[in-house]
Amino acid sequence: MPLLTTSDYRPAMFLANGHLQTIAASTLRRVPEVRYQRERLELPDGDFVDLDWSLAGSVPAGRLGIISHGLEGDSNRPYVRGMARALNQVGFDALAWNYRGCGGETNRLLRAYHLGDTDDLAEVIRHASEQKHYAEIFLTGFSAGGNVTLKYLGENAARVPAQVRRAAVFSVPTDLKASSVHISRWQNQVYLRRFMNSLREKIRAKDARLPGQLDLSELNKLRDFPQFDERFTAPLHGFASADDYYEQAASGRYLSGIRVPTLLVNALNDPFLPSSCFPREAAAASQFLYLETPTVGGHVGFNEGGPAGTYYSERRAVDFFTRAEPG
Repeated sequence: MPLLTTSDYRPAMFLANGHLQTIAASTLRRVPEVRYQRERLELPDGDFVDLDWSLAGSVPAGRLGIISHGLEGDSNRPYVRGMARALNQVGFDALAWNYRGCGGETNRLLRAYHLGDTDDLAEVIRHASEQKHYAEIFLTGFSAGGNVTLKYLGENAARVPAQVRRAAVFSVPTDLKASSVHISRWQNQVYLRRFMNSLREKIRAKDARLPGQLDLSELNKLRDFPQFDERFTAPLHGFASADDYYEQAASGRYLSGIRVPTLLVNALNDPFLPSSCFPREAAAASQFLYLETPTVGGHVGFNEGGPAGTYYSERRAVDFFTRAEPG
């Protein structure tokens, strides 16, 4: 029953709460050692995603870690680069993939990415296993990327290739509807404004590439995720409404289907996550889902020293991937 009752995570002393742990990790950290090699992966529907590779040595290793970033993130976010470096240090190659429209260029189609889109992750994994011939693949994901990873693993276990051995995800909103409301609280407005500004800019860039196909008349009036998802995310990706999108895309409903050892680490003081994003019952009933809920950590935080120091998310993922028995 993989419900982990203790956690080894201890934050830096000067990071006293979840907001500081969240902000310090995203704004103060730099990981200059990682040097990516970019590859464009063409998708079956005519679109593309950009893949950024960081190899552990001069030739490809047999083991690969695939890193999925958060909402409106990309492969250059400090938490992604930090995970790539940590994987390289133990002999894993790392592949940080950028979702449609997140690699620095607007994607070709009217659709973009969303938090339940597992088909693109499946294509990235297929490319790594069949074209790059990796024998062992390990998945990591942060926030939105963690949701996509969990949903991919649980919605159709038969689709997951045997090369995928384990997964470790962090700060995951497994209940998307409750999370979309939770982040709208006054305490979280600084984060929400940043997300909404980025999402609005993506829509404007899409309109510039595909003029006349989007109605931007109400764009500046959208103030939160439910409004944006009702107006754009849901109709552009085949959902009946924002609520339909949240219901179908939330990873929480798929956790019982996971058949690969998977670690989920959600901090109890994460400012983005309501209580429904700590799926204790699902973990207690599963042989494969390990739930760890440290008291502190923030959202995609988990700093253990100064801004350039080690991060628990990296240390924990590497430990989970390399130990003989998961847990």
